[in-house]
Amino acid sequence: MKTILLIAFYGSVLLGASLATAQQVPASEIILPGDTLSGRDTLVANEVIDEIVTKKTIPKQDKVQYFSQLTRYGFKNLFSQFSYNPKLPYSSQVNPHAETYMSDYLKRHSKTLLRMKDWGTPYFNLIDNIFAQYGLPRELKYLAVIESHLSTAATSWVGAGGPWQFMPYTARDYGLVVNGVYDERRDYYKSTHAAARYLLTLYKQMNKDWLLVIAAYNGGPGRVYSAMKRSGSKDFWALQYYLPQESRNHVKKFIATHYVMEAAGGVPASSQFAEGFASASISSSNPYEKKLTLTTAEMEQAERQNVSGKYNSLIIAKNISMDIAAFNRYNPGFDQSLGENGQYELILPGDKMQLFLANKY
Repeated sequence: MKTILLIAFYGSVLLGASLATAQQVPASEIILPGDTLSGRDTLVANEVIDEIVTKKTIPKQDKVQYFSQLTRYGFKNLFSQFSYNPKLPYSSQVNPHAETYMSDYLKRHSKTLLRMKDWGTPYFNLIDNIFAQYGLPRELKYLAVIESHLSTAATSWVGAGGPWQFMPYTARDYGLVVNGVYDERRDYYKSTHAAARYLLTLYKQMNKDWLLVIAAYNGGPGRVYSAMKRSGSKDFWALQYYLPQESRNHVKKFIATHYVMEAAGGVPASSQFAEGFASASISSSNPYEKKLTLTTAEMEQAERQNVSGKYNSLIIAKNISMDIAAFNRYNPGFDQSLGENGQYELILPGDKMQLFLANKY
């Protein structure tokens, strides 16, 4: 991915500086921080979102160019460089959790998705053009695929309708007419503008993380807030098992759809999957594989400790300086089992267990 240089004076801009100053920063000269948005970036993002949602207007292009760099960061928990680069191997960019997370869905739906990639091109182009006006990442168009298969006629059993599956009250909140005569949820152009505003509202609420936004789009913000509180984390991979299964699966479908639409190319998905993601799904470092694969020597030198409460494999591994693949081999299915059962027998090499106990991670 092309390296983008940070403007030297940008770091000296005070948090309370005017939005006009931020608009003057060329998007081509901005990079995003490695771990979190700065206070200034957060302020700018929130101001732009408020303008779009409250005033129901589309920002000027210079502001959108800047804002689009900030929204790109929302995929920080999916891609290593915040967005997908088609010139690089998919597996080298995507979060390791995601590879195995979407394997089952790919097995069952990849052929259907590849066909949709062809006939859905006009719809994707329309969504791309509208989302670009709001500074939204183009990847979000695949939400319409998992919501409705791009169908304007789609209606759920609870009454959600149209390509973006708006409930009537949400549709009205975002400017759509829904009555006995006309239903603008089924108008592709108008409903996509409404979807853009709704997605930005969720982006502001959901820690500026698109994976959390997708979960909230399905199950509602309240369920995601509850998962954050119960897990003690705002990271999707850490809190996923505190979410309803349907919401977890919604994120899984989105990631799998993105893979097929962007990375599979002209290669049959079944072949691509067999050579790539299938091997990952049976890897000994698979965090969802529950079979213990330690050698006799490793078992003899390992120590065990029952744990309960708010623990996460990535955080533990980081704090005891242990590779996550090695941690998963000692503790297969750690996050899932702890989330479902509330307790887990942690197994670690002796020196790593001492670090864990000494620091009470």
